[in-house]
Amino acid sequence: MCGFRDGLLSRGDGPAIIGRMLFPTTAFAVFFAVVLLLWFSGPRQSAPWRRFTLLIANFFFYCWWSWRFALLLAAMAAINHAFARALARRRSRPLLFAAVAANLLLLGVFKYAGFVFVSVVSPVVAALCPSAEALEAWNNFQFERAFPVLSSIVLPIGVSFTTFSAISYLADAASGKFRPARSFVDFFNYLSFFPKLCAGPIVRPADLIPALESPVESPSRSDFARASLLLALGLLKKTVVANWLSQNAVDPFFDDPSEFGLADALVATFGYAVQLYCDFSAYSDMAIALALMLGFRFGTNFDAPYLARSLQEFWRRWHISLSSWLRDYLYIPLGGSRRGATRTEVNLFVTMLLGGVWHGAGWAFPLWGAVHGAGLALERRLSRRLGHPVRPGILPVFAFTAAAWIPFRLGTGGGGLEGAGEVLRAFGRVATAPSLCSPAAFALLALGFASQLCDGRRLDRASAVFARLPAPILGLASALLLAFCLGLGPRGVAPFIYFQF
Repeated sequence: MCGFRDGLLSRGDGPAIIGRMLFPTTAFAVFFAVVLLLWFSGPRQSAPWRRFTLLIANFFFYCWWSWRFALLLAAMAAINHAFARALARRRSRPLLFAAVAANLLLLGVFKYAGFVFVSVVSPVVAALCPSAEALEAWNNFQFERAFPVLSSIVLPIGVSFTTFSAISYLADAASGKFRPARSFVDFFNYLSFFPKLCAGPIVRPADLIPALESPVESPSRSDFARASLLLALGLLKKTVVANWLSQNAVDPFFDDPSEFGLADALVATFGYAVQLYCDFSAYSDMAIALALMLGFRFGTNFDAPYLARSLQEFWRRWHISLSSWLRDYLYIPLGGSRRGATRTEVNLFVTMLLGGVWHGAGWAFPLWGAVHGAGLALERRLSRRLGHPVRPGILPVFAFTAAAWIPFRLGTGGGGLEGAGEVLRAFGRVATAPSLCSPAAFALLALGFASQLCDGRRLDRASAVFARLPAPILGLASALLLAFCLGLGPRGVAPFIYFQF
């Protein structure tokens, strides 16, 4: 849940609640086993059976965390479905604006209310108070009335990804690119599809709703083989690499940077870059695998992003569903690259800045977005002046993105940019003896970085070999892979980082 701390909304209690239905847990394993049993035990080739099985599974999955927000999700689905059907009948910009505004308002109340009140409303009102008595009355109101209300706000799990999915549904319906779902059940299944609900990927309506309307295709043997490998890979990246780096390198440094020097700062910085990739791509791998086991195919969400040779290439490889969403629904409507070089650079900057704002309340996330926006704009300008694309190379781009993750990590830690000064001073303490540098840390960094070689279609050859195994051996091999990954990981599973977005 969100707690009011240091004047900002934090999410101190959320992981304990969310952790009850994490992918790598017994609770989720039992839940998914029951879903698979119902999915394949119904009437043969029965689309209605599978549609309503999925409806119940999605609603139950969300109710496991909060039945109240499950009802909110259902209401959100009903409103957006009604808006989309109206937009399909009559393409109206004011109606589309009202529909999008309703979604953003809901997101704003849950995600940004505390930050806006503390960082904007409170200072402005305090500055306008005509007397000391008025200022004291305002302060009393804040601490006695406003702060308790704001601290009670709980961020619904997956609300940001759900909002983006709803907006794409509305925009595509308004533009005629996609017809609205035939029924509310199909749209609710699209919006609440449990493999992607918590942290994406952001699946476009045209890529999922038709399959949800007629979910009769069963996964092939090769699909199951690929899904098993993706699950094992996701578990390895999450439970082994990401969790170890978090507990032994990243968190110790960012919790108290004053205790460390340059060597440890570098290990923690690059460690967080690898941790974040392994954590988030692991969720995507498992979401794609779970959907594939049900017969639904998602696109690649990560494609070896730290092997990119330019920032533009990095954003074509990192969180592809989000970066393509920002391109299609924000960058291109702003004008894209059609209105001159300077306007293109401004559009890049604004898109990345708003992408940073989407990630969370606080100044750290807009700063991260602004850094990437400025980097992309500079890269575009240099390419234009030199007459060829600027490609700094793998190491410079990786170093830039790792450094840019520092404010992002400060934001996810709940403290905002208050600790930035201590982090920077740690980089200046060259003589401090390192304590986070260890063979295990370097081995996990290398393993996490190398795991990119399994992204996207790079897993196809291994999947083909795995699929040729006899069914009993395939099942046994899958079980052994999963047991191996779980056995290597530390006890307990930390929530996925992107759950808080």
